[in-house]
Amino acid sequence: MTSVAFQGVAGAYSEQAIRQFFGPEVESLPCRTLAQIFFAVEAGDADYGMLPVENAVAGSVSQSYELLMEHDLRVHAEVILRVQHMLLAPPGTKLSDLTHVRSHSQALAQCQRYLSRHGLEPEPAFDTAGSARDLAASADAKSGTAVIASELAAELYGLEILDPAIEDYAFNYTRFFVLALSSPPRAQRNKTSLLFTTPHEPGALYECLGEFARRRVNLTKIESRPRLNQPWQYIFYLDFEGHAQDPECEAAIMGLLRRSSFVKLLGSYPAATTPIAE
Repeated sequence: MTSVAFQGVAGAYSEQAIRQFFGPEVESLPCRTLAQIFFAVEAGDADYGMLPVENAVAGSVSQSYELLMEHDLRVHAEVILRVQHMLLAPPGTKLSDLTHVRSHSQALAQCQRYLSRHGLEPEPAFDTAGSARDLAASADAKSGTAVIASELAAELYGLEILDPAIEDYAFNYTRFFVLALSSPPRAQRNKTSLLFTTPHEPGALYECLGEFARRRVNLTKIESRPRLNQPWQYIFYLDFEGHAQDPECEAAIMGLLRRSSFVKLLGSYPAATTPIAE
């Protein structure tokens, strides 16, 4: 059976992404930290890893990009999960009984309008699914506390969905990388991710990006992150449409190699389609 490592406990949105991509029969391996996802795949304890890299509302997951720099796993695929936050409580709880809502700080922030509208006090916790697990274990329907977590967490821990899809924005999506030791076969529609650094001189970034512009290679993401070992130096993360072996993409990468100080190809992989928010 295929095994996939993820950060969090059972019922996390990362596990929901695993089921969306691999199907319900996959074996999920919970990890306490994002770094442990990489260790599990490298050691052969898991076939793949499911790594969150950015959220459409909250932005990029900085630590994920730092880990991609430090490790040599390949991006095997991308998964785009529509995040629907559910208000969960023990069976028998009514919305009018609630005074507090517990969840990860990001989930609370993404449901801020809903919480304010209902006069509910947010309580930050370690993660979404862990909050659901702990509330179910307390089995106290009179505590006045609910949690924000996934539909999968409600199913796993026997909690009742008091209100579905309470997120402030319907376009709340999280993008994940599926990590593996090897590269995937070329797909019909591909995307490539890499990182690079530039010389510290005028026009260096302009010239690097020009290698893609001149060949009509469409960039879908560019972001700078600080280099942890060199103050005030930056690494650029780049996504573009196409496979690294496509002639124009290959030529652009070769041009980037000539103009940059360092290039690391993270992988070429099948491009995902964003689910439509209803």
